[in-house]
Amino acid sequence: MSWNTTRRAPRLSPPREPADPARTGRRVVRRRAQGMDAAAVAAALEDARVDARQDSRHEDLFDDVPGPAELAEWECIARLLAEAGPGAVYDPGADDVVQAELAADAAAAAIRESELREATRTAARANHLQVLRELGTLEQAEPADGDEAVRDELTRRAGGYIQADVDSWLAHALATHRGHYAAPAARQTAAGLLPPPLLAHAALLTELLRLVPAAAPGELAFAARLATSEPEAAGALSAFLARARPETASGGKTFGGNQGHGDVRAPGA
Repeated sequence: MSWNTTRRAPRLSPPREPADPARTGRRVVRRRAQGMDAAAVAAALEDARVDARQDSRHEDLFDDVPGPAELAEWECIARLLAEAGPGAVYDPGADDVVQAELAADAAAAAIRESELREATRTAARANHLQVLRELGTLEQAEPADGDEAVRDELTRRAGGYIQADVDSWLAHALATHRGHYAAPAARQTAAGLLPPPLLAHAALLTELLRLVPAAAPGELAFAARLATSEPEAAGALSAFLARARPETASGGKTFGGNQGHGDVRAPGA
């Protein structure tokens, strides 16, 4: 199938802090309150209460989030200064609640930034694989960490269509422990991220290549058809073939090797 290499994923926007009117209202109060003493805060609190009573008379302000949040924040600051004693002034830097919120905000921002970096990497890798598919050289590509998510991205771009060539490439890589999949942990992770037909294909290829190591990819095309149409049957067949191997004659039936080496169990096995 020809693939249009000019198609690209939408440009990713920088991560933004989710809109939160209540949080915005609290921050406005904290900025205003900085440096105020207890008397100034008490006056501001009274003004906020007056505003709240006035707002309560208007139905269109019943769901106003910043107003109640601002009032609650003035009350918190007033209590904080009362506990601090005479002469105390408000300092957000010394407010444990504020500092905890700032730490939580920083952690959330770091997560959003990490997610953006990963999405950008996945999109770039998907672009690269698209070009290789168009050139007919996908089979030469070395699988890399995160290619399971890249497969999902390619499927999304194609409107949900499953790309048989991509799945076949991944199945062969899993079966032959190629590139990234040389590590047992990577194969185990793939088992939880890839769909059953692809895993069944890889499991069946594993056993077929053990039987006929010199088999050309075209000779094993039937394995993909069987795994796609009957993944459970393909998994059962791979388990059956595994029983014929001396090292699994005692009952082991896993995809790509013994269970103790962290390989993936075939669907239906």
